[in-house]
Amino acid sequence: MSLFPSIGSKKDTRTVGHGFQSIFLIIFTLSMLTGISVRLAYLQIVEGPKLRERAEANRIRMILKQPERGNIFDRNGKLLGTTRYPSSVYLWPMAHTKPSWSVVGPRLEQILNIPQDEMEKKLEQAGANSSSLIRVARDLNEAEITALKEYKNELPEVEINTDSVRYYPHGKELAHVLGYTRELTPDQLKDKKQNGYRLGDVIGQMGVEKAYEKMLRGEWGGQQVEVDGAGRPIRVLGEKQAKAGNDLHLTIDLDVQKAAEKALGNHRGAIAALDPNNGAVLALVSYPTFDPNIFSKQKLSQKDWESVQGKDHPLVNRALSAFPPASTFKIVTTTAGLESGQFSPDTILQTFGSLTVGGVTFGEWNHAGFGPLGFPGAMAMSSDTFFYQVGKKVGGPTLIEWSRKYGFGQRTGIEFQGEESKGLVPDDTWKQRVLKTPWTVGDTINISIGQGALQVTPLQAAIMFSVPANGGYRIQPHLLKDNEEAKSWRESLNMKPTTIKVLRDGLRKVVSEGTGKSLDVPTIPPASGKSGTAEAGVGRPNHTWFGAYAPTNKPEIVVVAFGENTGEHGGTICGPMVLQVLEAYFQHKYPGKYQKSQLDPSEAKTQSSGHGTGD
Repeated sequence: MSLFPSIGSKKDTRTVGHGFQSIFLIIFTLSMLTGISVRLAYLQIVEGPKLRERAEANRIRMILKQPERGNIFDRNGKLLGTTRYPSSVYLWPMAHTKPSWSVVGPRLEQILNIPQDEMEKKLEQAGANSSSLIRVARDLNEAEITALKEYKNELPEVEINTDSVRYYPHGKELAHVLGYTRELTPDQLKDKKQNGYRLGDVIGQMGVEKAYEKMLRGEWGGQQVEVDGAGRPIRVLGEKQAKAGNDLHLTIDLDVQKAAEKALGNHRGAIAALDPNNGAVLALVSYPTFDPNIFSKQKLSQKDWESVQGKDHPLVNRALSAFPPASTFKIVTTTAGLESGQFSPDTILQTFGSLTVGGVTFGEWNHAGFGPLGFPGAMAMSSDTFFYQVGKKVGGPTLIEWSRKYGFGQRTGIEFQGEESKGLVPDDTWKQRVLKTPWTVGDTINISIGQGALQVTPLQAAIMFSVPANGGYRIQPHLLKDNEEAKSWRESLNMKPTTIKVLRDGLRKVVSEGTGKSLDVPTIPPASGKSGTAEAGVGRPNHTWFGAYAPTNKPEIVVVAFGENTGEHGGTICGPMVLQVLEAYFQHKYPGKYQKSQLDPSEAKTQSSGHGTGD
């Protein structure tokens, strides 16, 4: 027996404890090494390719090159829309996540006069791991470029690159035809991202730019660049050239367009000119207008916004907006009367100072009547009471049917989807739904002279004038010169030859001895046309219209002018406008064949007012 049993017992216990600890440590170490080995093997074998790809992505950056947008030309090759090359500021999206941003951000805000949080928002939207440079400012002036170079050492993530920006050399003169381009909105980016659009991309927002965005846009190019840990480029690994968009050649004739702009002047309204044989649009003018170049700026000033958001709504294309067509609609009423079989081409009707129908009195514009008239004479004098009688006898359904055959109440098919009004051809169903009252004979009387709820666009009116001009066919207006499908599209209204002859005789008589005598001049070939004056509501000045085609025997051009709340009459206000456009067309196309006009617009208006132009 040991003399010191307690001491010996403790020693044995410690030895055994140390043994267990060593074994546990060995097992734990082996387990950890095994786990690490397994994890390393997994990362190397299973996840290796993916991780290498991520590492590569962090090392490789793409400097994108925006494509140059296609040019736009008129029918004769004159430049309408092109590109200019301003300097812009670009940043790597990761820039604002680095400590240096505390210096870069405020300095850029100071130089560019752009709030720092606005730049940060763009960078955050792209994402810090984005492989593309992000534009934060464009259209740098010389002072800004100088300042950026001066502070270059403070701005390591900042790059100055050349951009391609839309430029319209004729400014306001083609605004509603060409439209404009502008950076994608966030909502547009969501919709267009799947089509390859990127943050900062510009897109056609209106007019031809919007209609032919796919053709004009082109394809992006860029450089694949290797960067170091700080994001600085080391070398170029590959490059793809940007592919420019396709050039467009329009049907627009710049000389005719400019003449129409000048003729319309400061009158709120529109002018549409087209080839009645194939629908090619030669001019399309709306006033008030705007300068599309302002939308190429980085940021619109208050003055810019006021210029496009004024009370007269300059962004609205009045050539595609609907108004009551007034007496120009008597073309349709004549057609309905003759095609219904209820009137013959040699019909004579007595006209009156007024006509009472269903207890309601409808007046004649001259308050006296014109005596007995046939269709051509009634057209020439624009007799209201003559056409009241025609409308009443054929009835509302027949008038409505022919209105739709002429294309009213539906879009014309011009390329401007979403910008064109269908207009309105009211009927009993519409009136019951909207006004909660049934159709009456008074509604038919109103429609017969282009009043009431009837609404027509100037472009639709131009198509209406094209029907008698081309022998009875509805055509499709279009702006792309090579649009073969639209050029060949013709829909026959299946009118009798006698109906077409009466229409042509009447429209010619309007110019030779009626409300359109301002066009009976040696500066253009013989023309045919029709005036119109529409009531615009109590206390508001009248709307005015005039439509014409020439030459009478073989028409080449139709021109329709519309004046919104101009007052007076169609022959006095819009007749001289149409004359100016026709003069520009024929004197450019046939130099020396016709006398040159010696009248400015105000003189033309004064001279024409001597003829009976009320309607």
